[in-house]
Amino acid sequence: MKRLIAGAKSFGLDLTQEQVEQFETYYQELILWNRRVNLTAIVDYEEVQVKHFLDSLTIVLAVEDMSRPLHLLDLGAGAGLPGIPLKILFPSIHLVLLDSVGKRTSFLRHLVGVLGLDRVEVLTARAEDLARERNYRERFDLVLSRAVAQLPTLVELALPFCAVGGSFIAQKKGEIEAEIEQATTAIAVMGGRLREVMKFSLEELGGERALVIIDKLSATPNGYPRRVGIPAKRPLIRLTRQRKICG
Repeated sequence: MKRLIAGAKSFGLDLTQEQVEQFETYYQELILWNRRVNLTAIVDYEEVQVKHFLDSLTIVLAVEDMSRPLHLLDLGAGAGLPGIPLKILFPSIHLVLLDSVGKRTSFLRHLVGVLGLDRVEVLTARAEDLARERNYRERFDLVLSRAVAQLPTLVELALPFCAVGGSFIAQKKGEIEAEIEQATTAIAVMGGRLREVMKFSLEELGGERALVIIDKLSATPNGYPRRVGIPAKRPLIRLTRQRKICG
């Protein structure tokens, strides 16, 4: 795990031997399960360290204190990224891993057990449905999403989970200016405000990355998120853009 250790150190994280061993186990389990469950196309040992584990840990650049007992939701958790790497580094986090695919959540439950992680809940559900349940709606200090969907859709799915005063952080790369502009309406409707688009480059990752940070200022109206599939099919994009599409 030399590349992970060096990369984490570059932004102030020193991994303990126990944490390094947990990441090693994570890698081995990921590769083993990936033979029968589609979890990742990246399987090379060094690439997983950098493109999965280190990339997940870049969230710390946007959060002042990750050592607090934050209630964190990983939306569309997939193979557990970024939620589980953050949990390994910051054990006080109360983590919920949400994915709609049962085979993936089976892997996550197995992984959580093998790694010996506590205060982790794994849920198989659609965000549109779960966000309407009392125990999860507006209950999280931090909601994270990595490579799940376009930002207008993500905002409608994620902000209903954020407590007022909490934040949603989307990990993005490439040209994202148009995506951010199109998300303006969704952010406002869901009770949010764009705080910052934090752009950065790490030699280990190659190319520019961005953390889109959206704060939750007011409660999300009861009608949102809309029913399953609608946020992706009919995203709440800016009116000027909608007119162009309709015209």
